[in-house]
Amino acid sequence: MKKVLLLIIIIVIIIVGGFLVYQNLTKKKIEKISMPDLKNRKIAMVIAFRDFRDVEYFIPRDIFAGAGVEVTAVSTEKGIAIGADGGEVEVRTSAAEFRVENFDSVVFIGGPGMAKQLDNSEFQQIAREAVENNKILGAICVAPAVLAKAGLLQGKKATVWSSPLDKSAVKILKENGADFQSESVVVEGNIITANGPGAAKEFAEKICFNLTKENSY
Repeated sequence: MKKVLLLIIIIVIIIVGGFLVYQNLTKKKIEKISMPDLKNRKIAMVIAFRDFRDVEYFIPRDIFAGAGVEVTAVSTEKGIAIGADGGEVEVRTSAAEFRVENFDSVVFIGGPGMAKQLDNSEFQQIAREAVENNKILGAICVAPAVLAKAGLLQGKKATVWSSPLDKSAVKILKENGADFQSESVVVEGNIITANGPGAAKEFAEKICFNLTKENSY
């Protein structure tokens, strides 16, 4: 009986000890990948007023907010913007009144709505001013094509959304001098591009970490 009791005690010690070790390793892993503190930083997220890609907006927004960033939605008009999947975002700043100097980063979100705004002169001007003011400039999905058409990707590595049946956005990048990379996320100086919803998390994290660096073109 004593041997059985001793065996049970040993097993319990092993289990508890293993659990504590696991907790310690997990804690270290979490600390290692924890996001930087970006309080007092501001990011403008530029979206189409109709049919922006929900995942590409909401995942980065939550990551930015979790790091302490103040997020502002910008679009062609004020009001409630609607995502392609039905998500709603309150837009309080229009592209016409946007002032890039008030922000640390400008991030363009993709989706079918943005695909209709690739030639939007106000969006292109916002992107140019972000570069001129040395801000972190991000674009995901089809949105890198806005940057390309604004003349900002000439000679720079970048990625963009494509599919086996539609490579039109890739064509736009190449026609405007970009060095297209078939990767999820590409960092080229202060410009960060991503190729779609599946890259939303990594895209947002790259933007956050680049906001902690000294950036210059």
